[in-house]
Amino acid sequence: MKNITVYLNNYILSLETERNLSNKTIKAYYYDINSLIAWIDKNGYDNIDNIEINTYIKWLQDVRGLKDSSIKRHYVAIKAFFKYLVFKKIIAHSPIENLNISFKTYRSLPKTLSLLEIEKLLTSTLNDLNSLKSEFRKNICIRNRAIIEMLYCLGLRIGELVNIRLEDIDLKEQTILIHGKGRKERILFISSTEVLNILKEWLDIRYVFNPLNTFVFVNKYGDQLSIFSIEDIFYKYRDLSGIDKRATPHFLRHTFATQLLSNGADLRAVQEILGHSSITTTQIYIEVSTERKKQVLLKFNARNNIKI
Repeated sequence: MKNITVYLNNYILSLETERNLSNKTIKAYYYDINSLIAWIDKNGYDNIDNIEINTYIKWLQDVRGLKDSSIKRHYVAIKAFFKYLVFKKIIAHSPIENLNISFKTYRSLPKTLSLLEIEKLLTSTLNDLNSLKSEFRKNICIRNRAIIEMLYCLGLRIGELVNIRLEDIDLKEQTILIHGKGRKERILFISSTEVLNILKEWLDIRYVFNPLNTFVFVNKYGDQLSIFSIEDIFYKYRDLSGIDKRATPHFLRHTFATQLLSNGADLRAVQEILGHSSITTTQIYIEVSTERKKQVLLKFNARNNIKI
């Protein structure tokens, strides 16, 4: 156990160099494994086996009060770490090898906005633009409009939006290269001419902020816009439009996906557009795709034709 921190650092280095994982995922692995190491150190264990692992899992549940989904994430990270130690012949066997732990997985339905709420949100950005007098504020609003429109029109994660660069956009083909989770890339088509024009309007005046890089969306100092800034922009127009106060930028992605499925889009195509690695992640949107269910029930429910 005395060298476990060294082994952890070597493992994290291997994740960075040998596996195609995002920085966010690598940081999560480090945090979860380091949490176990800190617990081991605090309790004075010289060795760790499945009894200690079981005790640690119970500690995460009872003392830290983590949800099953969070505990499962810790478990997966720890299991992968010990597997690495076995592979490197640092330990003979993994203490997590013969554990039989099951996790309950509760999947909450995606939160979405109604079509009326979307219309109110998009309209609020235009109303804001029309109300402004200062050229500087107008330029900021033009940028903000492009941000809201892109999030909804393409169903982007805010992390994906802030990382779009000028070289990722092909205005002639109306396509954008998106750098998704796990460093996976996908090309999306801007299907709305109106959204394309709003984006072009921003690109035409972007230079006035003296950009320091090629990121499409920059702040007033010319640097890359942060995800926190995107959230603040969304919250501003959420409140101006009077839509659901609980809404976050991710509601736009959920709404986008749900509407695609409601309008008859193929599940596999929606998976590719959203950049989901597994189709099971996409399937949850079917649960809130009420329009399709409505049409099926109106057309095929035998009770509709029974007249008493």
